[in-house]
Amino acid sequence: MSKTEDFRKHIQEGYTFKKDYIILGGAMLDGEPVSDALVKIPLKTLNRHGLIAGATGTGKTKTMQVIAEQMSLKGIPTVLMDIKGDLSGLAQPGESNDHIVWRHGAIGVPYEAEKMPVELMSISEQKGVRLRATVSEFGPVLLAKMLELNDTQEGIMSILFKYCDDTKLPLLDLKDLRKSLQYINGEGKAAIQKEYGQISSSSISTIMRKVVELEQQGADLFFGEKSFDVQDLLHTNKEGKGQISIIRLTDIQNKPKLFSTFMMSLLAEVYETFPEAGDDDKPKLCIFIDEAHLMFNEASDALLDQIEIIIKLIRSKGVGIYFVTQLPTDVPDEVLSQLGLKVQHALRAFTAKDRKAIKKTAENYPLSDFYKTDEELTSMGTGIAMVTGLNEKGIPTPLAVTLLQAPKTRMDILSQKEIDEVVDYSLLAEKYNKNIDRRSAYEILEEKIEKIQEEELQEERRKQQEKEDKAIEKTRRSTTTRKVGRPRKSTTEKAVDSFVKTAGREIIRGIFSVFGIK
Repeated sequence: MSKTEDFRKHIQEGYTFKKDYIILGGAMLDGEPVSDALVKIPLKTLNRHGLIAGATGTGKTKTMQVIAEQMSLKGIPTVLMDIKGDLSGLAQPGESNDHIVWRHGAIGVPYEAEKMPVELMSISEQKGVRLRATVSEFGPVLLAKMLELNDTQEGIMSILFKYCDDTKLPLLDLKDLRKSLQYINGEGKAAIQKEYGQISSSSISTIMRKVVELEQQGADLFFGEKSFDVQDLLHTNKEGKGQISIIRLTDIQNKPKLFSTFMMSLLAEVYETFPEAGDDDKPKLCIFIDEAHLMFNEASDALLDQIEIIIKLIRSKGVGIYFVTQLPTDVPDEVLSQLGLKVQHALRAFTAKDRKAIKKTAENYPLSDFYKTDEELTSMGTGIAMVTGLNEKGIPTPLAVTLLQAPKTRMDILSQKEIDEVVDYSLLAEKYNKNIDRRSAYEILEEKIEKIQEEELQEERRKQQEKEDKAIEKTRRSTTTRKVGRPRKSTTEKAVDSFVKTAGREIIRGIFSVFGIK
């Protein structure tokens, strides 16, 4: 048996499954495609998570596009984080060319261009279905981890949420949160401390600064109503194709904290609301996180711990998470160890650091009699990737350098007119794109604070009036006659009295002189 025949048998045995699967492409040996050596992934293991890695320009985004298409055709809904703006073309059919004809001929799979059911979504000002969550839904624990609060500050956040629950103050958006923090540090501080214990003003000020920092990254557009129901990610169309939800994130590349906040919120909401799935034949939902390093680089240790926990547990909900990034080392080891499917595009070895990273990457893949993994990692062309997944029993499939399928959909972005059409015909956009600002903690506390301030102002005025009245009374008393009832004499009357007294004294002296009396 020749080396090629031995390799073909090796691939066929390793990629033969009893149940349904998706096809990634065809296996290659010594740089050439091998016929009848399809590289497949069973639907049953797609909730075991995955990694798509490789240097810039090696085809990671198109691989994500192909996998999302394949899942959609099998009725599996997907969510794609579109940070570079490359994925909107999924809403339109692709176009064949000579290279695509050659590629699919070499793989042994016919090429059929077709469009997929797409929903364009946004957490910012870009056009699409608006994704929002309320502060209350986020909860004090996750919010504290996201804001990187210490234990004392996290305790204050829990007290704040408890107080708002007890007093029926809805925490919907960030202005509700800021106003509540302002209240428990000011007008309501005495009542809060009497009921819930001492709170530190300096800690509240620190929390306030971190909330403002998050707000400056655009989180005020994310927190609020109407809250997005993650069940709306699970739609399939009348043809049985799974909905592809593309979340447009091109304007938050320089806002990593907002990105990690949104991702943590989405994963937590999916985990909390989806029922246990057991061992289904295919996942309910798969989520692709492009530029995954943005999620991990800015996350605190506490947030990373939370992400790790959710990645481990969310599989039981029938949900698969796929990280797309340049290097496997961009993903923490604790998360990397949970990933079943690995699609590794070429890496570039320009520096000693690059070579060290390539060596470490090669160690993450199964040993193969047919490949020198570290050499293959630097020699693969665009649209070629090293693949290993899991079979139906959870055992790693053979390592295969794979000539990947071409996308069935457009390998370019939609025009603005096409984007407008997708959004205008969206039932979800009609459901979620209405601005709602109902009466909540901000308005209620604003009124309460105004009432308290008005009462304090009236009390101050009353005290001032009392003070003025006392001063007037004191002045009045000091100017009245010591003997009550005797009227005071006028100036003329006083002059007459003085004249009479003087004249009387002179008359008496005259009489005494006549009689010689001195």
